[in-house]
Amino acid sequence: MTSTLGLAQAILLAMTVQAAPQNGAQPPAERAPAASPARPSPRQAARQAPRASEGWTWTLYGGDGPLVLANEIPDTPRLRTTLECAPGSSIVRLAFHDAPGADGFATIRSGAASAEVEARARRGRLEAALRADHPVFAAFLSSGRLTLTLGEQTAAIEIDRANLPKLRRFAELCTG
Repeated sequence: MTSTLGLAQAILLAMTVQAAPQNGAQPPAERAPAASPARPSPRQAARQAPRASEGWTWTLYGGDGPLVLANEIPDTPRLRTTLECAPGSSIVRLAFHDAPGADGFATIRSGAASAEVEARARRGRLEAALRADHPVFAAFLSSGRLTLTLGEQTAAIEIDRANLPKLRRFAELCTG
């Protein structure tokens, strides 16, 4: 019985060590809300970039279905932003997850380029589509920065320099 208990403890310890965050990353801590939290404006919230220490990364998924470039915490259901297209279609669908919104016309900007697009609120995310050959998307490929503004709400995508090759590969596969 003692050896079985020791084996069970060793297995649990191994599973705990294996599930621990890698590269010094710490899982996001759950915090109780403060009595009266100071809420940033929608613009300030959109400008706040995720910190690498939180585990957020950009991942490119391909296969038999659509191509997806996702800002996510791997191996969790947590998504911040996704770009999706059917290979060769040249139509990129942007989705800002956990972004409340309403249906309407939005302005997408990257650098000096801008476009008016239709945006829709669906299942807790804000979605819009843009052609991969549009000047806004070309500017996004260069800078890694794009904003979508719908009324008073602004959502932003920022892809750091290290992940720009994934964005460019996504664009290459989308345009065929």
